[in-house]
Amino acid sequence: MPREKEAEAAEAAPELSYREQLGHLNPIAQPLASRKLTRKLYKCIRKAAKHKQIRRGVKEVQKFINKGEKGIAVLAGDTLPIDVYCHIPIMCEDRNLPYAYVPSKSDLGAAAGSKRPTCVILIKPHEEYQEAYDECLEEVEALPLPL
Repeated sequence: MPREKEAEAAEAAPELSYREQLGHLNPIAQPLASRKLTRKLYKCIRKAAKHKQIRRGVKEVQKFINKGEKGIAVLAGDTLPIDVYCHIPIMCEDRNLPYAYVPSKSDLGAAAGSKRPTCVILIKPHEEYQEAYDECLEEVEALPLPL
């Protein structure tokens, strides 16, 4: 019985590699985080979620960007239709917030401790994981912005 459940779970949610996920990206997914940076961002999101220092979802992230909250915006590159969240990068640029795209919304949701996929997360700075946050911030700021 347990083996059958494991087999069903594996069929229900096939794990795609980073390279396979790149095939599902939408046209506005720039700047895209590298595989290494993607892993660091997921790790930072997990730590932030543990301390309740993330904002999840378009409405919540948009609200707190407008209020002037600082952090790193992480967007999912496989979100369709893009109209849902295409205004978030512009808001980030206007307020000098760093942002990056990662290939998968389901992985982004899982990193935040949710079974539900999410298309945007704002990671807030906190002293408990400051070292990981600063490392991610430095690398995300080094990414070239789209023209």
